[in-house]
Amino acid sequence: MVLSDRTIKEELAAGRIIVEPHDPRDIQPASIDLHLDRKLLVFRNSRLPYIDLRKPLPELMEGLEIPGDDPFILHPGEFVLASTLERIALPHDIVARLEGKSSLGRIGLLIHSTAGYVDPGWDGHLTLELSNVARLPITLYYGMRIGQISFLRMTTAVDRPYGSKELGSRYQGQKDPTASRVHIDFDQRRAR
Repeated sequence: MVLSDRTIKEELAAGRIIVEPHDPRDIQPASIDLHLDRKLLVFRNSRLPYIDLRKPLPELMEGLEIPGDDPFILHPGEFVLASTLERIALPHDIVARLEGKSSLGRIGLLIHSTAGYVDPGWDGHLTLELSNVARLPITLYYGMRIGQISFLRMTTAVDRPYGSKELGSRYQGQKDPTASRVHIDFDQRRAR
């Protein structure tokens, strides 16, 4: 069941859902608007002929910050990682969905490729996968509304929330945009 604005406010007041900072004006009928933080990860021009999923690739991306009130220009076909300004924390019986703002989607800005699902037990800033599918560059500004998060109550609390040691959760507690850690899958297979 999707939580309504009334239930979202109740869960925030009880401290079960954490969205900080948050402005009450960002609460929509069934979601909360989220904002863009300053830090970005952009792909470097690399001499690598391909991305090898078995290897960590720290040289693949570099960090940038959106300066002051100046925009970051996201060019057509470009892909960058960004982060929400807000820290999100969920209890063990609520999952969340991250979605784009329709106003941004209508100009060709996508905010996630596949990472729209937020597991129960999550705590941290969400990494955004920003893509420009338009034919013109798009300006991104620090603090702009970038997406929205909705919440769904589960039938029961989970046995193993995100962040549990046995799950090997890779991104719990992240504060900045975080590059892929998919290589860990291969490291764990080799260790078996």
